[in-house]
Amino acid sequence: MIYLIFSILASTLIFVIFNLLGKYKINTTQAIIVNYFTAFTVGMLSTKETLSVTQIISKDWFYGSIFLGFLFIAIFNVMALTAQRNGLSVASVASKMSVAIPIIFGLYAYNESLSFQKTIGILLALFAVYLTSVKARSSKINYKNLWLPILLFLGSGVIDTSIKFIETTYVSKNGIPLFSATIFAIAGLIGIILILIKVLKGDFKFDYRSVFGGIILGIVNYYSIYMLLKALQIENFESSNIFSVNNVCIVMLSTLLGLLFFKEKLSLKNWIGISLAIFSIVLVTLA
Repeated sequence: MIYLIFSILASTLIFVIFNLLGKYKINTTQAIIVNYFTAFTVGMLSTKETLSVTQIISKDWFYGSIFLGFLFIAIFNVMALTAQRNGLSVASVASKMSVAIPIIFGLYAYNESLSFQKTIGILLALFAVYLTSVKARSSKINYKNLWLPILLFLGSGVIDTSIKFIETTYVSKNGIPLFSATIFAIAGLIGIILILIKVLKGDFKFDYRSVFGGIILGIVNYYSIYMLLKALQIENFESSNIFSVNNVCIVMLSTLLGLLFFKEKLSLKNWIGISLAIFSIVLVTLA
């Protein structure tokens, strides 16, 4: 259970860091690229395997890591834009309500249980996520940026589902650091290509602050994935339970941090959502 707790803390910190990058006008794209190479370095230092590039390419999970690498850098940029344009809580809810996608996949692909108590807990969790994220300061919907949370919802759901499938099917218990590091390396290489395109267009200006921000983000990002993968390997815990508890806790915690550090006001609906979140966690955990 300690892996799940650390995954929640690390994932919540990612949203906070993105908000800080926007607040101090640090180049988000450059920070994301530095973040991936930092995460790759942390992963390689953590792995006990010493493998050549050829051996890594021959791994069963390699093509899956390429797919995830593309998704990671694309959705990370979408997450950053959503947090900066729509707010911390909206970014949190869009990515974490996507828990419905891996839950449905787990029930279908792995024949996971769906008792009455668990069903109620999952439904309450989704409702809690919605209530927690409703902004008190405005009831208007920003239709101009509505595509961002929708895309974040779909992308985050596909990432969680793919991670579970590849981890279950192809990754050994000791192979998580190398698998994670490979995903980050591919995402970083894609980022370098994007930077080179900007350089060729003459549309590149280096922001030295992005290096510092990217290093911090990379360390946190690596452990958010590593801890989630370790949590998914816990025996007697189904992935639908793990994803439900993980995501609703992230939404709840990021909302409270928004209240404490970013002066985001909470309405009665928000507090009801937080209360429902706690209740849903208890139901799903005990189911």
